[in-house]
Amino acid sequence: MATKAGTEDAVDRHMAEWPAELQGVDLDVEAAVQRMQRIVKAIGRRMDETLKEFDLSHGEWGMLGHLTMSGPPYRSSPSQLSAKEGLSSGAMTNRLDRLEEAGLVRRLPDPSDRRALHVELTDKGHQLWMDALGAQASKEAATAAALSRKELQELNALLRKVLLEFER
Repeated sequence: MATKAGTEDAVDRHMAEWPAELQGVDLDVEAAVQRMQRIVKAIGRRMDETLKEFDLSHGEWGMLGHLTMSGPPYRSSPSQLSAKEGLSSGAMTNRLDRLEEAGLVRRLPDPSDRRALHVELTDKGHQLWMDALGAQASKEAATAAALSRKELQELNALLRKVLLEFER
């Protein structure tokens, strides 16, 4: 795992401390995994900062995102949302209560079924999600700026191969 002077990262320094007796451990694999873990943690911290800035929880962010991604009129049933979010009906009700209280969604009666409801994203909810998305996308773009477009495409191809192996 030789590196050029001045290009060592925290993982290189950590791996240099590992004893030679660790036979059977592929240090290149270990270094790649450690780098991925550190990157995921850093992205998570930045996402947490963004959500805090916009006063959203991860669950609320996800819910607003699902509604936005559904396209105009940005509506879905509570059961569809709960399936996408992996929530029980009780947890979904609590999340919808908080979002409705904040003026980010509204519940509407289903005109074809009096027992059913639709959840609709409000203009305020849509704008908040778009603003938070823009803030997070800027942070991610700043990180990706370390790579050329070709390098980013290569990284995506390599990560896709690794992810496909996990998905098998």
